[in-house]
Amino acid sequence: MRWIFALVAMLLFTACTGKPSLTDPKLSNRDFDLETFFEGRTIAEGQFQDVFGTVRRRFQVEIEGTWDGETLTLVEDFVYEDGSTEQRVWTLQKTGAQTWEGTAPGVLGVATGEENGDTFNWRYRIDLPVPDGTLRVEFDDWMWQLSPTRVLNRAYMEKFGIDIGEVIIYFEKAS
Repeated sequence: MRWIFALVAMLLFTACTGKPSLTDPKLSNRDFDLETFFEGRTIAEGQFQDVFGTVRRRFQVEIEGTWDGETLTLVEDFVYEDGSTEQRVWTLQKTGAQTWEGTAPGVLGVATGEENGDTFNWRYRIDLPVPDGTLRVEFDDWMWQLSPTRVLNRAYMEKFGIDIGEVIIYFEKAS
């Protein structure tokens, strides 16, 4: 009985979580151009926390981005707090004035994204490497360009339509 109560409570709790929208009022007059921000070297730090707020994993990322006018390639080199490493290579295609599609190893199907003002929203399903295997999750990934050299990223993770945690990352252009 306790298990059922806990499950129902968690479902109600996660159903009440507010999330951003591309129609939210803009807080700046910046336009987030993914290809401009991520071309060249970018460094980032972030962490994953579960739905209860417990920080489960921290990491640093160095990103090398190249833009050829049609394709943005992002080579992401992760170093986790426990010393483990991972590399993910994203290949993104600009499909419209503000829309994107992308692929990367582990991503199931095609990721889709849209820019609006200083905001970028990216959605995809991925088999995410975790210390004891892989975890198939859905990402609802939000980025806000805070300045010409800084981006804040908050990604909501779901499994079976239920929030399981979030990733928060701070990106900064390297000089």
